[in-house]
Amino acid sequence: MSFPLLTATAVLPAIGAIATAAVPAARRTAAKWLALLVSIATLALAIVVLVRFDPDGARYQLTESHAWIADFGVRYELGVDGIGVALLALTALLIPFVILAGWHDADPLETGSRRWRPTQGFFALILAVEAMVIISFEATDVFLFYIFFEAMLIPMYFLIGGFGDRAHAGTDENAAAQRSYAAVKFLLYNLVGGLIMLAAVIGLYVVAGNFSLQEIAEARANGTLDMATNTERWLFLGFFFAFAVKAPLWPLHTWLPNAMGEATAPVAVLITAVVDKVGTFAMLRFCLQLFPEASKWATPAILVLAVISIIYGALLAVGQRDIKRLVAYASISHFGFIIMGIFAMTSQGQSGATLYMVNHGISTAALMLVAGFLISRRGSRLIADYGGVQKVAPVLAGTFLIGGLATLSLPGLAPFVSEFLVLVGTFARYPAIGIIATFGIVLAALYTLVLYQRTMTGPVKPEVSAMPDLRVRELVVVAPLVVLLIFLGVYPKPVTDIVNPAVKSTMSDVHKKDPKPEVEAAK
Repeated sequence: MSFPLLTATAVLPAIGAIATAAVPAARRTAAKWLALLVSIATLALAIVVLVRFDPDGARYQLTESHAWIADFGVRYELGVDGIGVALLALTALLIPFVILAGWHDADPLETGSRRWRPTQGFFALILAVEAMVIISFEATDVFLFYIFFEAMLIPMYFLIGGFGDRAHAGTDENAAAQRSYAAVKFLLYNLVGGLIMLAAVIGLYVVAGNFSLQEIAEARANGTLDMATNTERWLFLGFFFAFAVKAPLWPLHTWLPNAMGEATAPVAVLITAVVDKVGTFAMLRFCLQLFPEASKWATPAILVLAVISIIYGALLAVGQRDIKRLVAYASISHFGFIIMGIFAMTSQGQSGATLYMVNHGISTAALMLVAGFLISRRGSRLIADYGGVQKVAPVLAGTFLIGGLATLSLPGLAPFVSEFLVLVGTFARYPAIGIIATFGIVLAALYTLVLYQRTMTGPVKPEVSAMPDLRVRELVVVAPLVVLLIFLGVYPKPVTDIVNPAVKSTMSDVHKKDPKPEVEAAK
């Protein structure tokens, strides 16, 4: 048997999580280093997967298949296409930065305090989330995917509820209640979505007789599995609802600002840059591939919801007074672009959406982590508590500006290319939707530049006058993300070469071709 590379990428962080949790309480630093080394080793395995993946080869590669629950047709089946391998690499890339950025987030509080933050548990939970997200990107058995799609909620619940933003620590009596509320809201929303999806998964088994994504898709393509129209639509809605909660799509988005606001900055990155990508990824892999006709039937309604997400999220970001909630609402707007690109049903739109998943992960990580460094220095998330930071911490302000400019999709930075492709792909088939969505770009410029102006420019406030600039550890976190934003902004070809063949296969699944441009005949 060949080495089970995909299994190894998921099992390694899982084992690392157990080992980190088992480190003695007094050895906090050892636990941190163990978690960091495990995440780096996982990144090395992800790079091997990326190198071995052939974009021009079979649709699903490095496949593994083993009997699991034979009586119910459940198998342990793994495989990656271009979309899955890109997001697997993104996840493995971001986790070491998340760990480094949160290096002191779970340390004991002030000296002499009886309150204790279990350091080992914090880093073990991060690795557990990484393991579950990675296997979600690899699973080609619907039931296997569902298990980890739901299981990742457990460590995320404890990360949100148990390790809150230190801007509240010791100053806000309601901090624990707010964290608990955010964690429970996150869990309930996603559990409801998961339960509806479970009903759809059972329904799919009743119709198809197995859970294998590839077998069901092939049976649908060759006509040996013919679903009734209403059956397909109900199953599609069950899957899509769960993914729309995870994504999140308006009006199922309200858990995200609470969760990101109350979580530490690294955990907020874990939520929006890693975990939420499972929802948009699953729309491409499962909704479009298993239910092509229902996907086309639902497209107009989904595009309307996506446009509402774009404009609504951006408008609420403009009015925010809390830095982290602003980034959360900006992410809701960006996820609207991603979902719009997926359901535009054009190769440009879907390539742009996949590229956007990668680029949004990098840009949001850069902006949120720098914002976390800023907040940890001042002890406040309120925009009004800052001013003149660029005069006392120019490197911090400069990296914050680059992260913000990436968020507004400035040309030359990575998100611009993906947002441009999404808009082009959408306009080609749905020009009215594409035009309305462009207003989200204008609003993004407004909330980003206003945020920078109010926090970084103007007179230096006394509370920030002694603020230190970025330290070496923080530069190690931010610098590679900035380099990636610039590199992929001017040369996105390495990612597009990987995802484009998978996008073509998805377009074939839904029997869609790109609309021909209407060019006036030359006179």
